[in-house]
Amino acid sequence: MDFVLSGAAACGACLFTNPLEVVKTRMQLQGELQSRGTYQVYYRNVFHAFYTIGKVDGLAGLQKGLVAGLVYQFFMNGVRLGSYGIIESSGYIHTNGRVSAIKTTVAGAVAGVAGAVMGSPVYMVKTHLQSQSTSSIAVGHQYKHQGMIQALAAIYRQHGIMGLWRGSSAAVPRVSVGSSAQLCTFSSSKELVIDLQVFAKDSWLVALSAGMISSVVVVCAMTPFDVVSTRLYNQPVDHLGKGMLYKGFTDCFSKTLRKEGLMGLYKGLGASYFRLGPHTILSLFFWDEMRKWYQQVR
Repeated sequence: MDFVLSGAAACGACLFTNPLEVVKTRMQLQGELQSRGTYQVYYRNVFHAFYTIGKVDGLAGLQKGLVAGLVYQFFMNGVRLGSYGIIESSGYIHTNGRVSAIKTTVAGAVAGVAGAVMGSPVYMVKTHLQSQSTSSIAVGHQYKHQGMIQALAAIYRQHGIMGLWRGSSAAVPRVSVGSSAQLCTFSSSKELVIDLQVFAKDSWLVALSAGMISSVVVVCAMTPFDVVSTRLYNQPVDHLGKGMLYKGFTDCFSKTLRKEGLMGLYKGLGASYFRLGPHTILSLFFWDEMRKWYQQVR
């Protein structure tokens, strides 16, 4: 049941944050491997990107990849948060009755790896769909998928089962780093808020405030890995399914750093917070509240 509740909580958050994911993806692909000032800027900032996508692609363009996003969130976060919930319930993350930062970091990372491997194929397709746009504002490689199922089937036909896990070399560090940062700070922040008696122990405001603290840490730790992951997933491939721009995680990281500088790894930082911030807050809030509700009715 932990896995179902975790997946449902993440899907609830995804409904609100998917347009921000579209914006984030476009901004991360803009000016790929090009020095600042040498490419046309279609998206100046988060708000301009919203306006531009809505104007050119229509309001539906802001919800591109929604189905893939929901499927990804259900399976990836179902496994990730569900696994962490079981580890937490077993008492592993506590030492002498207190939350252990080291144990929560390890537990979050392990849960993140499991979720990343499970969700990688759908995340790749989601990235393809969200980067697809009208040619006048297109950034990154443009795939021509008609939907999630068609995309998964086409990739499988062309590149086999391993083609579906292309780019997972970036997904694993991305999700494990983000998961360990998120769950460690969430558990520690919840304990801190309760200790300070800011809110009643069972108040929904405890989870909400802990999620807000966690969201800042997640965005700072995860954005460079998120940029690399987006680019690896979206790059064009040859007939053998090999990437034509990057050989893997390390190659993409070093090329981006060399060509675009440190800020290239933080492209779309504002969009990342606008997306990851609310998603972290909402998913952790829904997850915590649904687990409390389940404990009451069980």
